[in-house]
Amino acid sequence: MTTDHASDRVRAEMIELIPALRSFARRLDRSPSNVDDLVQETLTRALANLDKFQEGTSLKSWLFTILRNTFCTKFGLAKRETVGLEDCASARPAVNAPQEWSVRAQEFHRAFLGLPPHYRDAVDIILIQGQSYEVAAERCGCPVGTIKSRVNRARAQLATQLG
Repeated sequence: MTTDHASDRVRAEMIELIPALRSFARRLDRSPSNVDDLVQETLTRALANLDKFQEGTSLKSWLFTILRNTFCTKFGLAKRETVGLEDCASARPAVNAPQEWSVRAQEFHRAFLGLPPHYRDAVDIILIQGQSYEVAAERCGCPVGTIKSRVNRARAQLATQLG
């Protein structure tokens, strides 16, 4: 740009192109605040580099190129950066302290030992060893329905004792 008159003309044309810039920005990002930021950043960069604009070329194409490059730069940064998520303690999963698990295991063991022996055997075979009801029935020498009843009653007693 050689004259202030030409510079004023380009600035006036930039103002006329703002609706087209907003329309193009909406194709890239649907958030109204992001569209506003993108257009503002584009115009700021264009004004800062107005001396690099070549008279006789398309101002619209130049501005659209700046807008697209600005979007790509911001999109690339946003993809790499997750603002606040890594530092936020509320996003971390909560894990009970190992001492609590130890206490709970001891409570369960005491409650388990408090079960009648035939309930304890059924729970051990079905729930702890992971065997089928048929295998448990064969080992305990009783029908499958009896094993199911014992396991159900044992679960109820354990739930009552453990709260």
